[in-house]
Amino acid sequence: MIIPDTRYVVAPDGVHLAYQVVGDGPVDLAVGFHYFGSNVDLIWDEPDWRPFLVGFSEVARLILHDRRGLGVSSRNVPPPNLETQVADLLTVLDAAGSQRPILVSGSLSSGVHVLFAATHPDRVSGLIWNNPAARAAWAPDYPWGSTTEDFESDREWRPGSWGTVGHAGAIADMRARERLGLSRDAAMPEVRPELVNSYARIVRNTATPDVSLEIYRIEHETDLRQVLALVQAPAALITGADDPVDETRYIASLMPNATVHVVEGRSGLAVEPVIRAFRKMAGIGQAVAALDTVLATVLFTDIVGSTDRQATLGDRAWKQLIQQHHAIVRRALESWRGLERDTAGDGFFATFDGPARAVRCAQEIVASVEEIGLSIRAGIHIGECEIIDGKVGGLTVTIGARVAAKAGASQILITQTVKELVAGSGFTYRDAGDEVLKGIPGTWRLWTVLPQ
Repeated sequence: MIIPDTRYVVAPDGVHLAYQVVGDGPVDLAVGFHYFGSNVDLIWDEPDWRPFLVGFSEVARLILHDRRGLGVSSRNVPPPNLETQVADLLTVLDAAGSQRPILVSGSLSSGVHVLFAATHPDRVSGLIWNNPAARAAWAPDYPWGSTTEDFESDREWRPGSWGTVGHAGAIADMRARERLGLSRDAAMPEVRPELVNSYARIVRNTATPDVSLEIYRIEHETDLRQVLALVQAPAALITGADDPVDETRYIASLMPNATVHVVEGRSGLAVEPVIRAFRKMAGIGQAVAALDTVLATVLFTDIVGSTDRQATLGDRAWKQLIQQHHAIVRRALESWRGLERDTAGDGFFATFDGPARAVRCAQEIVASVEEIGLSIRAGIHIGECEIIDGKVGGLTVTIGARVAAKAGASQILITQTVKELVAGSGFTYRDAGDEVLKGIPGTWRLWTVLPQ
């Protein structure tokens, strides 16, 4: 078949994103690729992806794109965190003229779709999540993840094996077993050499070994569970009877509008069930409802020791210093696309549509106000915010304010949820321990973001 036309759209930071629009069905469908098979030109030759793409393009207007750092998008950039991927997906959908697509992906590559649906609920009609996984790492309350030992073992082989015939052979064997419903130990006919070469070529043209290793690390450090409850769109979670069905049911239990679909065998290559789920979801005539909640990152800052400083300087000098402080904060908010929600005395409350930008903004403010002899404290949290009379409120806002109150001079404190969603952003942390936040049930693990 003829490869669809590949186009480029430029993200606000100058990165070129490659995308395709295929078919002219009545419903838009955006597909997300995993990081070891993301090349919009070559994916049409990939034996496992091609049936999905052809099937989707026959019933929908199909939108594909390569993440920055992968495939035929800009490769000379750092691997993106989830927040950047969300912004890039929005850029591609705008370029394609897509207002409310259904989002389809599998396993951990669905992280961007989950965060996108929670952050931009008015831009999503539904989610189809094949072989769901909410996190990669094992935890006492998430027994389906891989252990630290497994992670370190994978890290050791990747630099020397990525994209080789041996690596591709392992992929081909895994896919063949999945297709035939065989266990890892069952005897397996030899895979055709041309098929192995096809996998190897696509892997090499998706990412270099160092990039694949960094994306693997980002996925290992990411936990989607706190975001799942904020996905308001209908979600079809597809799993196989031979897959960890209990993991899928657990993930569905965290989502308000999720349904579980169990197919025979393994679900990863089950083309017909996935297309059937899409057809059913596409038939849902959903009006865009007025939203009374939104996922947002909240940032609170205030000046440390402001009363003593005001008494020392006097009212006139203090007013001038405060005006300088406000100008610095507002410049930083504009730079990192934050929205000023409230200002009280020497404190600011702002919201962001991504947690990494909130942290960067706080770091800039901390460094900049020190140049005028001030120290601030900052607290950051992410969660569902209520829209009350056009203003942002609710428990997430209260938690953000309480976190900020725990911070010391020039300290940025974040919650565990923020830390889990900014993996790959290049931040370093110091464990600030478990804290009781005034009026908030339970204890909260906090982290200090260290200066860069």
